[in-house]
Order: sequence, then C-alpha cells, then structure tokens
Amino acid sequence: MRHILSFLIVLACLPVCARAADLDVHVRTARGAPVSDAIVTVEPEARTPAPLRFTQPLAMAQRGLQFDPFVLVVPVGAEVRFPNEDPVRHQVYSFSPTKTFELKLYGKDQTRTVRFDKAGVVSLGCNIHDQMVAFIKVTDAPFAVKTDASGHAVLHGLPVGRATIRVWHPYMKSPNGEQKLDLAIPRTGSIAQSFTAELRTPAMRMPGY
Repeated sequence: MRHILSFLIVLACLPVCARAADLDVHVRTARGAPVSDAIVTVEPEARTPAPLRFTQPLAMAQRGLQFDPFVLVVPVGAEVRFPNEDPVRHQVYSFSPTKTFELKLYGKDQTRTVRFDKAGVVSLGCNIHDQMVAFIKVTDAPFAVKTDASGHAVLHGLPVGRATIRVWHPYMKSPNGEQKLDLAIPRTGSIAQSFTAELRTPAMRMPGY
C-alpha cells in the first residue's frame, strides 16, 4: 500500500516537475537602441528531436517593392511561399551556399514555393529591383524566435539543463553575424538575458525598376 501511495504522489508531481523555464531576451546596441529582426535560437545540451513549430506563416512576400518580412526564420525542411502582392513582376533569387535558386519573372497574385533543406543563412534579392533585400535564417535548433521592434523576444518551455543561446542578425559585427552564450536553464521561472549588438550600416539602395 505504501509503495502504491508513493507511486501516486510521483504521478501527481509530474506535471509540476516537468515544467521548464522561459528565456526573456533583449537585444540592444551599445547606445541602447533596440535591435529588431534578430534571431534568437536555443540548443539544449540534452537535446531531443522535436520539430520547430511557428505560429507565423512561412512566407516571404513582395509588397511595396520590398520583401516582407525583412528577416524570416524557418526550420530545416520548410517550404516557404513567395507571394507577389505588387502590381509589377519580380524575379527573386539567391546565390547563398545554403540555398541557391532563382524564381523566374512572375506577376501580381502569383506565388512560388522554395524548400529549404539545409541550415544556414539565405540572402535574397530581386533581379528587377535592386533595393529589395531580405534574409531567411534556416535553423535546426529546436527553439527559435525573432526580436520585435523593441528588441525583445521570449522563448517558452525550455528544458532543464545546459543550453547554448545564439543571437544572429544579418548586419551584426560579429563572426558569422552572431553571438553565442552558454547558460544553465533552471527547472522553473524566467531567465532574463541581454545582448549588446554592434551593427554595420547596410549599403544604400535606390528604389527603381
């Protein structure tokens, strides 16, 4: 009877004991300005295979003669849509080693799809409109999120134990455009972590056809 009671106590404790912590991240410049569009990934040391799940659509639109969003994060194996919402035609391309492709000219309300099967960074351009620039971060990390306009991002439910946190931005003045930090994730609660990012100024591109 005593063993059965102990077993029931353990079962009752499981939902509480299994809880994990949240990671609250702020990315700013040395002057305190928020850094939006930074990708924060977490790779637990005791890693179990679990696919990334995003609430946002896996799409890189062409809108207002720009790519939208400027930075998109997707899991390895994702199929990304490239809808053209402009009244003109676009020809999207990438020469990046992670994924080299070219979408021949297509017009308004047409969509093309590309599968990204390798982790890394993909820089995008348009053969018709030189000012159009964007980036896709393809990751195999089980946790990933993008900072908002205030430079803030939260990752929920991280497993207990050691983990590696990476912060990446296409214009960050760091090797491979990223910073890395090893951190211990507690069983419950929230961890606050700040990063200071020095950004380079991108080359100016004039809009046109």
